[in-house]
Amino acid sequence: MIKITQAHYLQQRVLRLYFSDKSYGDYDLQPLLDRQTELTTPLNDDAYFKQYYLELGALAWSNGLELSPANIHRKLAEQGLLHFEEQVA
Repeated sequence: MIKITQAHYLQQRVLRLYFSDKSYGDYDLQPLLDRQTELTTPLNDDAYFKQYYLELGALAWSNGLELSPANIHRKLAEQGLLHFEEQVA
């Protein structure tokens, strides 16, 4: 089961996510926020957006929004945005 192991804020609505399979990608959450749902609307506030955290390998916010790491991983792979860390000998 894939998990997010680290998340770093890069720029407005974009997080660099590192996964348990040693892959990483820059995930743009703007398309999700454009849906303007009850759970995504608070993320339009920059200060609130930056209060993300990882819970059991998922990306989460205190309002109950939790994003599936497997789904994010799949989307990044489909978009050609998933990269694998080079192994150092």
